Amino acid sequence: MLNSLRARSRRLASIAGLGLLAIALIACQPPLPQPVETPAAGPQPGGRLVYGLTLVVSGIDPHVDASSELGIPLTSVYDTLVYQDLDGHFVPGLAEQWEVSDDGLTYTFHLRRDVTFHDGTPFNAAAVQFNFDRIADPETRSRKAAGLLGPYEGTEVVDEFTVRVHFRRPHAAFLDAASQVYLGMASPTAVQKWGAEYQEHQVGTGPFRFKEYVPRDHLLLERNPDYAWAPAVYQHQGPAYLDEIEFRFFPDPASRVLALEAGQAHVMGEISPQDAARLEESPDFDILRVPIPGQPLQFFINTEKPPTDDLRVRQALLYAADRAAIVQAVFRGTSPVAYGPLSPVTWGYEPSVVQMYPHDPARAAALLEEAGWTDSDGDGIREKEGRPLRLEMILMSWGYVPEVGQMLQAQFRQVGVDLQMQELAFPAAVAAAGEGQHHLAPMVFSSSDPGILSSTFHSANADAGFNWAKVRDAELDRLLDAGAQAVDEARRLALYAQAQRRIMDLALIIPVRDYVNLNGISGQVKGLRYDRRGWFPWLYDVYLAQ
Repeated sequence: MLNSLRARSRRLASIAGLGLLAIALIACQPPLPQPVETPAAGPQPGGRLVYGLTLVVSGIDPHVDASSELGIPLTSVYDTLVYQDLDGHFVPGLAEQWEVSDDGLTYTFHLRRDVTFHDGTPFNAAAVQFNFDRIADPETRSRKAAGLLGPYEGTEVVDEFTVRVHFRRPHAAFLDAASQVYLGMASPTAVQKWGAEYQEHQVGTGPFRFKEYVPRDHLLLERNPDYAWAPAVYQHQGPAYLDEIEFRFFPDPASRVLALEAGQAHVMGEISPQDAARLEESPDFDILRVPIPGQPLQFFINTEKPPTDDLRVRQALLYAADRAAIVQAVFRGTSPVAYGPLSPVTWGYEPSVVQMYPHDPARAAALLEEAGWTDSDGDGIREKEGRPLRLEMILMSWGYVPEVGQMLQAQFRQVGVDLQMQELAFPAAVAAAGEGQHHLAPMVFSSSDPGILSSTFHSANADAGFNWAKVRDAELDRLLDAGAQAVDEARRLALYAQAQRRIMDLALIIPVRDYVNLNGISGQVKGLRYDRRGWFPWLYDVYLAQ
C-alpha cells in the first residue's frame, strides 16, 4: 500500500535553505563577459553563448541514449536527412529529394554531394547505411533511435549519393523520425575509431563541431567554418555567427533563474512559472514560451487494478478533476488545459476531445453511486462491501507533479475518493508503474507524430512498456496499427482521430496540462528559435547583440 507524502512538509521547510545554497553557488561563478556596446547593424559574428541545461544526463550519444536534453546541444552538431519546418512540412536536409514507394516499404533518398563530416570524412550513401545499421544493431542498445527506425529491414546503397531504406511493413512516421537528431548522421570514421568512447568525441556535419565534454560540468561546441549546406529552415547560409556555445548543467531548479540573472548563462530552459512572471517584468530578459507537441502531462489510470478496472470509476475521476483550477494555481496560466492524449500543436490532434469530460462533480458522484460506492458511515469516503474507495498514486518530483497530485487529492475527496500518494525517484517510479502497482501514475511524452500513442496505449506495451493504463483493447490496437502504417495522410488523420476518442471513451488518462517550455533569455540573445518539437534550439542563426 502506498503512503501519503510524509516528506512533503519537511521539504517545504527546507526551501529557504536551498535558496541560500543556490545563491551561494551562483555567487562563486564568474559572470559572463559582457559585449562592448556598439551600434547594432544586423547579426554580429563572434562570441560565446552559454546555454543552461536542466538535466545532467549519463549518456549523450543520440543513437544510443534517449533524453531530450542531449538533443539541445547535439542538434547543432548533427544534420539529418530531412528537416521539419515550423509548419510541419518536410524540407531537404542532407537529402536533396526523396521518394516513397506506393506500398510504403521503401524510401529512396538522393543525397547532397558537397557535404563532409567535421573530421573530413565524405558524407555519402555508405555513411547513411552505416548510421542506420549501427542504430538497428542490437549491440548498440539504442533506447530511442531504434524505435524511431521502426520495422527497419536494411539500407541499400544504390550509388555513391543514392540510398534506399527498406522496411518490413509500412512506416508512415519515418520522415518525421529521419528529421530528428536521434537519427542524425555521424562520421563512420569517428564511430569506428572511438568505439564505446564515441560519445566523448562526436563528429557530425552540422554548423558546430564537438570540442569538449566534461560529464556533469559542461559541453563545448565550436563553429564549423566549412558549413555551407544549411537547410531552408534556417535563416542564413554559410558558417554560424557564434564562435562557441558552452552548455552548463543546472539541475537544481532554485539555481536556474539566479544563474540567468547573475549573468552565468544567456539561455535557461524550464523556468518556473513564478520566475517567468518576474523575468517578464525586467527589460533585460525575455521569456520564450514554446509549446511542446506530443502527449500532455497526464495521469494514467490502471485498468487492471480494482477499483479503477471499472470504467465508471475512471470516468468519475475525470469528471471530478478540475483541470482548469490546477493549471491556474500550479502553472499560473502559462500552460493550456489538456483534454486528450495529444496536445493541440501535435500533427493529428483531434479537437472533439475537448467536450468529453467537463468538470462535473455531480456527474462524478452519480457514476460512483452507479458503481456501488456509497458513503454509508458519513466519514466523507465512499465504501463498497466494507472497503473504502482508496486509490494509490505514484508521483515523481519533476514538473510540479507533486503539487498537481495534492490538488487532485483534494478534488477527489470532494466526491468521496481517498487518494493516497507516494513520491518516488524517477527510476523507481517507472519500475513501479511498469509493474502496475499504481492506480494513477503521471508521465509526459514529447513527439511531433501521433504514432507516439502506440507507445502508451497499444497492448503490446502493457507488460514491458509505457502502457501504464494497462489497456488491452483490440479496437484501439487496430486503430493504432493502421495509423502507423497508413501512407495516405488523410487516412492517418482519420485513424488517429478515432484512436484519441477511443482512449478518452475508455477513460485511460486524466490529461492535466499541455506542456509549454518556459525559456529565460538574456536580452543580448538574438535570433533564437526552437524546432518543431519544442525542445531543441536552432542555434545556427543566433548571435549576441553588441
